[in-house]
Amino acid sequence: MKQQIRIGSYEVGADAPPFIIAELSGNHSQDYTLAEKMVDAAADAGAHAIKLQTYTADSMTLDVDKEDFVIGESDSLWSGEKLHSLYQKAATPYEWHEALFARAKAKGMVAFSSPFDPGAVDFLDALDVPCFKIASFELTDLPLIAYAASKGKPLIMSTGMASLREIEEAVHCARENGCHEIVLLKCTSTYPAEPHNTNLVTIPNMRAAFDCQVGLSDHSGGIGVAVASVALGASVIEKHFVLDRNAGGVDAAFSLEPAELKSLVTESRRAWQAMGQVRYGGSQAETAAKQYRRSIYVSADIGAGDVLSESNLKIVRPAFGLAPRHWDEVLGKVATQDLPKGTALSWEHLSS
Repeated sequence: MKQQIRIGSYEVGADAPPFIIAELSGNHSQDYTLAEKMVDAAADAGAHAIKLQTYTADSMTLDVDKEDFVIGESDSLWSGEKLHSLYQKAATPYEWHEALFARAKAKGMVAFSSPFDPGAVDFLDALDVPCFKIASFELTDLPLIAYAASKGKPLIMSTGMASLREIEEAVHCARENGCHEIVLLKCTSTYPAEPHNTNLVTIPNMRAAFDCQVGLSDHSGGIGVAVASVALGASVIEKHFVLDRNAGGVDAAFSLEPAELKSLVTESRRAWQAMGQVRYGGSQAETAAKQYRRSIYVSADIGAGDVLSESNLKIVRPAFGLAPRHWDEVLGKVATQDLPKGTALSWEHLSS
C-alpha cells in the first residue's frame, strides 16, 4: 500500500491530517448563487475539497411510471418520490461544473465529482479533475469503475452496503484497469445513518484486507462519528454540506452546516495529532510537570541526631525530595544535620 497518495495539492494518508471533503450534492437546490455561497463557506470552514455529483436524471434511471421506479421505504427522506423526478431536482447542471471547480481551486480547495456514467467520466476528465469518486450504489457497476480507472487518476470508492466479495471485485477491477491509488470509504447507505449502524471498527479491517487507504463517508448527524473514525485510521472524511438545514435541500437532514464543518476540520486534525506513537513515561512536553509529583519533605524542624519518623516527615508535593517509594527506608534513620521544616529530604541528610 502506498503510505501517501496525492489528490491535487494534498497528501492523503497516515502521515497527513484527515482529508475533509464537503459534498455539495443537491443541497444547492439548483440555485447557482447558492452553490457559489456553499463553495465559499466550505473554504472558510477549512474543507480541503468540495465534491459534486455529475449526472442527469436520464443517466441515472428511466422516466417510467412503474412501482420499481418509486421510493417505497416509508422511513426514507424521499418516500413516495419517483426516482426520475428526484434526480431532476438533485442534479447539478453540467454547465456549473467548470465555474464551481475554478472557484474552489481559487480558494485553495480540491474540486472533483462522482460520475455516474462513462459520459460523465469523460466530461470530468476534460475538466482535469484530480480524482474520481465512485458512489456506494455504483460500486457494483464494474464497467463504470473500469472506465474511470483507465483515466489514470486516483479513485475514491464508497462501499455502502457492499459485501466483502463486491468490494474485492471493485478493487480488483480498478487495479486491472490501471488504478493503483485507491481510497475505500466505509459508508452506511441510510439517510440519515445512525451511529450504531456505522461499525467503524471495519476501517482497519478494510485497510488490511485491501491494502489501500481507507476513510469514511458519513451520513450520521454531527461530527462525533467522523472524529472517532480518525482513531481507527480514516485518512479521508466525506460529509454532506448545507448552508442552513432549516432552509431545505435534498440531503439537508444529514448535512453539516458551516460551523459544524469547521469543527470537523479542527477536531479531526486534533484526533489525528493525538494518535502519536506508543509511549510510556511521559513526553518531553510533560517533563516540567514531573516536579508536581509527590516526594518526602521535612514537615517539622529536625535537629542533628534526631530520629526520622511520621511526626517529622510527610509525603507531599512537589517532587524535589526522595521518591515516596523510599518511605519505609528512611523511617527510623537518624538526621546527620539540622533540617528545617520544608527541606526536601535527600540521602545525604541520613545516617547510613
